[in-house]
Amino acid sequence: MSLSIVFAGGGRMRRLNKQYLNHDYVTDVLAFDLGGHAGEVIVCPSMASSNAKIYGVCIEDEIVLYVVHGILHLAGYDDHKPQDIKQMRLMEQRVLRAF
Repeated sequence: MSLSIVFAGGGRMRRLNKQYLNHDYVTDVLAFDLGGHAGEVIVCPSMASSNAKIYGVCIEDEIVLYVVHGILHLAGYDDHKPQDIKQMRLMEQRVLRAF
């Protein structure tokens, strides 16, 4: 699989979130399956900075979490229903513990 990781500002993240998901707000991470075993994870560092302060973690750890989250989306995990969110969080922790 080919994976691109892109960092984008809040304005771009909001536009992409609106264009592709019809959500009119800045989001922390977006993942796109580009087909042919290729994917792209787009991370918003300004959201990572804000959330790192809220959760008391360093920005680097928050960004790694976003990348893992995006990759899990590309692998087929979802986070819309409570049970899906629980499974996503479990998988995030499993992957992060491997580092």
